[in-house]
Amino acid sequence: MADFGHNATELVIDDKESGIFRIHRSAFVDDDILKMEREKIFDKAWLFAGHVSEFPKPGDFITRTVAGRPIILVHSDDGEIRALMNTCRHRGNLVCREHKGSNAEVFRCFYHGWIYNTRGELKGIPGEEAYSEAFDRESLGLEPAPRMHNYRGCIFISYDPEMEDFESYMADALPLLDNTLDQGDMEFVEGHFKYSMRANWKLLVENSMDGYHFAFTHERFITHFLPDVGLGAHAEGTPGPGSTEDNVGALPAALGNGHATIALPNANRASGAATPYLERYAPEGLEAYRKMLAAGHGKDKAKMIEFGSGNYLIFPNLMIIDGWFVFRTFYPTSPDYMEINGWACMPKEDSPELRKARLEWYMGFQGPGGFATPDDVEGLEGCQMGFKTHKEVEWSDISRGMNGNTKGGSSELQMRAFWREWHARLATGQHAVDTND
Repeated sequence: MADFGHNATELVIDDKESGIFRIHRSAFVDDDILKMEREKIFDKAWLFAGHVSEFPKPGDFITRTVAGRPIILVHSDDGEIRALMNTCRHRGNLVCREHKGSNAEVFRCFYHGWIYNTRGELKGIPGEEAYSEAFDRESLGLEPAPRMHNYRGCIFISYDPEMEDFESYMADALPLLDNTLDQGDMEFVEGHFKYSMRANWKLLVENSMDGYHFAFTHERFITHFLPDVGLGAHAEGTPGPGSTEDNVGALPAALGNGHATIALPNANRASGAATPYLERYAPEGLEAYRKMLAAGHGKDKAKMIEFGSGNYLIFPNLMIIDGWFVFRTFYPTSPDYMEINGWACMPKEDSPELRKARLEWYMGFQGPGGFATPDDVEGLEGCQMGFKTHKEVEWSDISRGMNGNTKGGSSELQMRAFWREWHARLATGQHAVDTND
């Protein structure tokens, strides 16, 4: 077995001329590589933290862990959205221990009672007279995240004060995010999934954009769920054998800076993944929704918006899956364990009928007892168990579709785009020059 140690340059074989792309399996099991990922990727990226619909009114807040740091996302009393580091400036305890709340006026640390307002300003210290004249209360407010950007309600933060601007970082992925957000006045439906997996986080990046596994891993969805809801196996618009990209014009694309998609928005696509289900179970609501989109965007653009962008990645770890209304993030706690958050993102304009159908489609596939999530957990944990042989079986192959060969079905270009950015970050600390084939 090759011993690469901290030499990240040799972890990837990328032979574009021959059409071979391989990943050394130490990338999935090595503690030193995870340490480099935290320093060179997660600490130097724009990371999705939440959506304003989760805390819409002044005094509303949520708490969340983003790249290992506890944060408070709060709608402050002055109307501003803030991302505050959730640690007391006194002795470091969590200032806010609730998952979410509303109408808050202050956050009070339970340990010694220091009080902060919703802007993060320190407003109360029990026994403050015990401090010297050099004590400066105004300098001891809750520390904001080094960088925060509110993009159309999506809150991104970065722990790098010198981080490049958000729009530059997003590169060609920004139009896809816009296409998703153009679906309406978007909101995260109340509640979200929190679960974990005994697998390396990069496996979920791959899996979330992998059309190849669908017909095999999710066979029950095709052979049981679709017929049971009256659609039949391989209903138009739903994934068929070997690919989630069977619609016209649905080809994978590298979007720069590690972002990638299985399908660019395209007005010529036959439908979106949810279309047959919504047409059957919410026909009136869907028709009204389509009229709203067409009135606001025109017929062709409305089709692009409704049918979406398939599954796309905002590097390093935000997956958006338009066909199932999914926003998903995941963070490693060790090389073989990750923690996952998932939200359902839907238009506020939905009729009750349409909202009910969207949620049933979402839960039936993405829910904890759905036809996808348990299958994917089983699949990725199986990969991680297989990696115990990494000293004897060193390389994973991600060559499918190189040199433009897509005769056998779905390409893995979208995964290679991620890995090329990952490799460049670890090896050089910079963006990859080119993530395309």
